[in-house]
This record gives sequence, structure tokens and C-alpha cells, in this order.
Amino acid sequence: MNTEAPFKTYLCLICGYIYDEEQGDPEEGLAPGTRWEDVPVNWVCPECGARKEDFEMIEI
Repeated sequence: MNTEAPFKTYLCLICGYIYDEEQGDPEEGLAPGTRWEDVPVNWVCPECGARKEDFEMIEI
């Protein structure tokens, strides 16, 4: 039985970029499987430079 929580996705409210925990963002140093709470607070959207607080969890 898998007790690990399912991966989530987060939408940049500024430009629409989607951060997917399962895919991560390897180009920005975030390995696949990096949970949102483990994304550094100083990380910014690779598309528009928005801050982490400008993202909102979404369900796809």
C-alpha cells in the first residue's frame, strides 16, 4: 500500500506556468519528485520571475 501523498500541481497566477511536483523543474535545479514545500522560498517562476507566493495549487 502506497501511503505517500499524490503529487500536486501549482499554477503561476501571473503567467500560467504550471509547476508539477512529479516532474520538478530540473533546469532550475528541482529534481523530479520535489514537493512544493521543499521548493526554496527564493525560487521564482522560470517563465515570468513571479515569487513562490504567486502560485496556487490546482487540480488537473
